[in-house]
Amino acid sequence: MTVASHIAELKKKHEHLSEMVERAQRAPGTSDQEIAAMKKQKLKIKEEITRLTHA
Repeated sequence: MTVASHIAELKKKHEHLSEMVERAQRAPGTSDQEIAAMKKQKLKIKEEITRLTHA
Protein backbone atom coordinates (compact mmCIF):
# COMPACT_ATOMS: atom_id res chain seq x y z
CA MET A 1 0.00 0.00 0.00
CA THR A 2 1.39 3.36 -0.97
CA VAL A 3 1.37 6.31 1.36
CA ALA A 4 -1.13 8.10 -0.88
CA SER A 5 -3.56 5.17 -0.83
CA HIS A 6 -3.14 4.85 2.94
CA ILE A 7 -3.97 8.55 3.35
CA ALA A 8 -7.01 8.14 1.09
CA GLU A 9 -8.21 5.22 3.20
CA LEU A 10 -7.71 7.22 6.40
CA LYS A 11 -9.71 10.12 4.92
CA LYS A 12 -12.57 7.72 4.13
CA LYS A 13 -12.51 6.42 7.71
CA HIS A 14 -12.44 9.99 9.05
CA GLU A 15 -15.45 10.97 6.92
CA HIS A 16 -17.36 7.85 7.98
CA LEU A 17 -16.68 8.64 11.64
CA SER A 18 -17.88 12.22 11.11
CA GLU A 19 -21.17 10.89 9.79
CA MET A 20 -21.46 8.45 12.69
CA VAL A 21 -20.83 11.23 15.23
CA GLU A 22 -23.49 13.43 13.61
CA ARG A 23 -26.03 10.59 13.67
CA ALA A 24 -25.13 9.68 17.25
CA GLN A 25 -25.57 13.26 18.42
CA ARG A 26 -29.08 13.30 16.96
CA ALA A 27 -30.01 9.91 18.42
CA PRO A 28 -31.44 10.16 21.94
CA GLY A 29 -30.08 6.77 23.05
CA THR A 30 -26.41 7.44 22.37
CA SER A 31 -24.30 8.06 25.45
CA ASP A 32 -21.82 10.91 25.76
CA GLN A 33 -19.05 8.34 26.29
CA GLU A 34 -19.78 6.68 22.93
CA ILE A 35 -19.72 10.02 21.15
CA ALA A 36 -16.51 11.03 22.93
CA ALA A 37 -14.86 7.73 21.95
CA MET A 38 -15.79 8.27 18.28
CA LYS A 39 -14.47 11.83 18.39
CA LYS A 40 -11.22 10.63 19.95
CA GLN A 41 -10.82 8.00 17.23
CA LYS A 42 -11.59 10.63 14.59
CA LEU A 43 -8.91 12.93 16.06
CA LYS A 44 -6.31 10.13 16.02
CA ILE A 45 -7.05 9.49 12.34
CA LYS A 46 -6.78 13.21 11.57
CA GLU A 47 -3.43 13.39 13.37
CA GLU A 48 -2.18 10.37 11.39
CA ILE A 49 -3.27 12.00 8.11
CA THR A 50 -1.45 15.19 9.10
CA ARG A 51 1.67 13.27 10.10
CA LEU A 52 1.75 11.37 6.80
CA THR A 53 1.12 14.41 4.61
CA HIS A 54 3.85 16.46 6.28
CA ALA A 55 6.42 13.66 6.46
